[in-house]
Amino acid sequence: MTDISGIEKLVATVEHSQRNELAEEFIDLFRPDAIWTTAHGKRLTGRDEIASFTRRVLPGATKEATATYEVAHVLFIRPDVAAVKIRQRPIRPDGTPLPDQNEGSPLYVLSKEDGEWRIAAGQNTIVL
Repeated sequence: MTDISGIEKLVATVEHSQRNELAEEFIDLFRPDAIWTTAHGKRLTGRDEIASFTRRVLPGATKEATATYEVAHVLFIRPDVAAVKIRQRPIRPDGTPLPDQNEGSPLYVLSKEDGEWRIAAGQNTIVL
């Protein structure tokens, strides 16, 4: 597996875990010391805090809307560290677009840990 395909696999897993409300699958994508900032500006530090928040908010979160996630750009800072820009498009649970909702523009900093890409930091930003 190439690094790009590994990164695309991680992003596809983010989408899958969010759309299917699979908190544990999402949590497993993070390094233990990760930093995550939600689209509404809530900063979460460490996998335990990310896990607590995710387990609380993910169940029921996709009742009316979810999103697609597309890798828009990858910058390899080092061979084992990448900054990844995501295009996040809101959709209904049936997959139809939600044109009245703003896209997201997350930035993930990934690190390669034991051959697998993990989220070291993330900033999820709403596009105004």
